[in-house]
Amino acid sequence: MNVHFTEEQKMLQQAFREFAEEYLAPNAAKWDEEHSCPTELFPLVGELGVLGIFVPEEYGGVGLGHVERIIAMEEFGRASAGFTTFLFAHQLAVGAMNDFGTEEQKKQYLPGMCDGTAIWSLAVTEPGGGTDLYNHKVTAEKDGDDYIINGRKCFLTNSHNCDYCIVTAKTGVNEKGRNILSAFIVPMDNEGIKPGRLENKSGMRGSLTGDMILTNCRVPASAMLGADGKGAQIALKEIGEIGRASMSAICVGIMKACIEEGVKFANDRIIYGKPLAKIQAIQWHIAEMRLNYEIGRALIYRAACYKDEGQATTLWNGMAKLFGTRAAVESAQHCIELMGGYGVITEYPVDRYMRDALAAISPGGTNEVHKMVIAADTLKTFA
Repeated sequence: MNVHFTEEQKMLQQAFREFAEEYLAPNAAKWDEEHSCPTELFPLVGELGVLGIFVPEEYGGVGLGHVERIIAMEEFGRASAGFTTFLFAHQLAVGAMNDFGTEEQKKQYLPGMCDGTAIWSLAVTEPGGGTDLYNHKVTAEKDGDDYIINGRKCFLTNSHNCDYCIVTAKTGVNEKGRNILSAFIVPMDNEGIKPGRLENKSGMRGSLTGDMILTNCRVPASAMLGADGKGAQIALKEIGEIGRASMSAICVGIMKACIEEGVKFANDRIIYGKPLAKIQAIQWHIAEMRLNYEIGRALIYRAACYKDEGQATTLWNGMAKLFGTRAAVESAQHCIELMGGYGVITEYPVDRYMRDALAAISPGGTNEVHKMVIAADTLKTFA
């Protein structure tokens, strides 16, 4: 494992940072206030290579790895956590197609997924619960050469602006009485699928999240992603390896933004005849923010290195997300306290950082889920 960036990775980091500072940072507050998602920037992100950064070149990707993807998520998350959530929700589908698609499906869909021609999403969560994966109510029943899908998905990022969606659905029951899940590629111009309720979120407001309603949605058997019965595997792998890692990296970006905002304010603000930064209690806030950032960064890049090496990442992504979300909230609080009354004035971005950090906790698994994963591995490893 090597968490030191290569020269190529440093150049990519600089390119991603420049893009974020030019296109994202100046507009992040506006998108947050309007609860809007700037889909017009999507093709530009495709041109930058971010969307398919880990996809082989033969399918239209860049052919790099997940360390490079995390670099992009951190730099973008520092400027606009909401917009970055919009991007990684698309990458959930990219990962699913890359990992589970047939050769024909990959050749048909991956180039457009990588260049930003079409926006995708992965619909797994249902009103009955997200963690209870096998309690699916959305069904896909065989009808000749087609499948007919019925049900409702919720908390779906890109629900109201995606062109395609990969939908998990129950296709049967096994001998133990457990649901068999499969996944289907559904274009949003299918008359049987439509967006439902659009959620008014407190954070991550540069992305759209809501329901998706499927009513006698007919798709051909060829729309099944990979093989029958792979739906749970697809959901667990992509949410666990793409979703949690992305949200962790976004939180690292939020932590860095908090440090930068706090240091700038502490240096500029004069109190008792000297800069706020000279006061020891203020320095303690800055020290805590730096510690959070460095630990969170070390965890997520270690997980990304393991991913690129082909090692299991469930434990490390779980630790990175558990720590990252908590630390991002804590860092935002430190920054707010450092700034005093100015910390809760919306003219400053710290209020947005706090709300985005709070909104990062649930997606990809709650903190309690990650504690279970960490505890199970620890009880086994240290026995």
